[in-house]
Amino acid sequence: MSFWDRVRKFLNWTRSSKPDVNLNFEFYEQLKPFRLPLILLVSLMLIGTLGYMAFSGFSLSDGFYQAGMTFTTVGFTEVAEISPAGRIFTVAFIFAGFGAFTFSLGVVIESLKKGFLVNAIRERNMVNKIARLKNHFVICYHNIYTIELAKQFRENHIPFVVIDTSDDLSKIAHDNKYPYFIQGEPHTELSLLKSHLSSAKGVIALSSNIADNIAIIATVRLYEKELELKKPYFVMSVSDNDLDADKLKKLGADSVILPSKLAAQRLSAISVRPDMENILERFLYKKDSLIDIEEIIVPSHSWVRFKRLRETRLREITSADIVGIKDENNKFTPMPGGDAIIGTNATLLVIGTAEGINYTRKLINGRYKPQELKYV
Repeated sequence: MSFWDRVRKFLNWTRSSKPDVNLNFEFYEQLKPFRLPLILLVSLMLIGTLGYMAFSGFSLSDGFYQAGMTFTTVGFTEVAEISPAGRIFTVAFIFAGFGAFTFSLGVVIESLKKGFLVNAIRERNMVNKIARLKNHFVICYHNIYTIELAKQFRENHIPFVVIDTSDDLSKIAHDNKYPYFIQGEPHTELSLLKSHLSSAKGVIALSSNIADNIAIIATVRLYEKELELKKPYFVMSVSDNDLDADKLKKLGADSVILPSKLAAQRLSAISVRPDMENILERFLYKKDSLIDIEEIIVPSHSWVRFKRLRETRLREITSADIVGIKDENNKFTPMPGGDAIIGTNATLLVIGTAEGINYTRKLINGRYKPQELKYV
C-alpha cells in the first residue's frame, strides 16, 4: 500500500469523488444575470466591426481589431485612415461602449454583492469534498449536542457532515471546527444527497422538534430502500420523553437517546458513589483512555458459535473481558459465567484495552479456531 493510499484510508477517502447530486443546474442559475452583459458585448463588437467595414472600408479582420481597440477605450492606433463618417461612428461607438461597460460592471457588482454566486461556488466545492468521504455520519441540525458530538468525532477521527438551516452556517462551522457542512433542510432528499448519503454509515437527527426527526428518519429509510443496501443505515435521534422515543423507534430509529434521562442517571449514580465520577472520566470517556468498552456482534460464520464462554478462552488470549451477552431476542445477561453459551448474532459487551478489544473482534470474526487453541 502506497503512502497516498494510507492517507486516503486514514481520512476515509475513496478514489471516486462523484457527488450523489449534480449541482451544475444551481450553479448555472447564478450565472443568468451575466447573460445580458455578454450579449451586449458580442452585439457591440459585431456592430463596431460592421460599422468600420461600411463607413471606412476596412476588411473583416481590420474592422474587428479597430472595434476592439475602440470598445475597450484603449485607442492604441488606427488600422488605416478613418473617414469623417467613420469618425462620427467612432465617437458614438465609444459612448455606447462606455454605457455598456458601466451597465455590465453594475450587474457584476450587484451579483457579487448578493453573494449567491460565491455561495454556489463554495457549496459546489464542499459537495465535491464530501463526495470523497466513506463510512461517515450525517449529523442533522446544529445545537449544543452537535458541538460536543463533533469534538468526540474529531478526536476519534470519525468523519462527519453537519446539515443545518442557519444562514451563518459557514461561520458556525468555522467556530466549531466542522470540516464538512451543508446548508439546507436536513429532512429534504437534496440535502441528504449533498451529504453523500450513499456512502455514509449512519444519520444522527438532533432536532428538538420530534416532527423534524420523524421526517429525517422517514427520508433516510425511503432512500435506503431505493439503494437496496445490504447493510441499512444506523439511525440515531434524541427525544425529551419515553413516549416520543418509542414513536421514533417504531418509525425506524435504531437508537434514541434521552439526554435528560441520561443526565439524571449520571447525577444519581455520582451522588450515591462520588468516587465513580473520577473513574468514569479517567478510564471510559477520555480519548487516550487505557481501557475501553465496545459491543461485538457474533457473525453467522464465527467459530465461537454455540460454544461455552470458558471454551473460547478469549480472556486468556486477549486479556479482554466479556461482561455482558445479548442474544437474538434482546435478552441481556450481565457478567456471564463460564457456562454461558454464545449464540449466532449475539452481541458481546467487551471491556479491556483498545488492542485487546480489536484482537477479540478479530478472533470472533474468524471462521476457524485460532492456532493457539487447537491443542488446548
